[in-house]
Amino acid sequence: MYTKEKTYSLLIIVIYIMICFSISKHTEIKKIHTSTKEQVGLPSRKNKIGNITIHKINLEKPLYEISSSENTVDKNVTILKESTLPNEENSLLLIAAHSGNSNVSYFEDLDELEINDKIKITYLNKEYLYTVTNIWEEEKNGSIHINKEYKKQLILTTCSPTHQDKQLIINSKIIEK
Repeated sequence: MYTKEKTYSLLIIVIYIMICFSISKHTEIKKIHTSTKEQVGLPSRKNKIGNITIHKINLEKPLYEISSSENTVDKNVTILKESTLPNEENSLLLIAAHSGNSNVSYFEDLDELEINDKIKITYLNKEYLYTVTNIWEEEKNGSIHINKEYKKQLILTTCSPTHQDKQLIINSKIIEK
């Protein structure tokens, strides 16, 4: 029988593997596809379900359905398939993107966020405002420790921009109106 801790550990291992696989394939994909709109940072509207907005780092990017071909870190900010979407009770929304200096490094400045900074998710025309509660880095060892701490929680993750062997994790909770 799986406990909550084992389930979340397994979830984080899957997320970590997906991000690392995507990062390793990013360079090859970029070289092969150089003329499409998606590769120059102009994603299509196909299957768009909302946006992520972080004013502090001048980020506003579309979000796509989990099953959409646009929902990949090689093209966009990505909702990980293990997510529970914000309109669901006790949601845990997991979003990943590249950091670095490529044209799809949408989380390049994610390390500038601080406790109490705001993140807005627009999902199916409804706004959800989150506040950053915790920021940390962990070794890239196949798992990331995330505790389900809040009724509605948002986790942003990317590779650490300063430590090649670490993962940056931003934890935030919903601001109830």
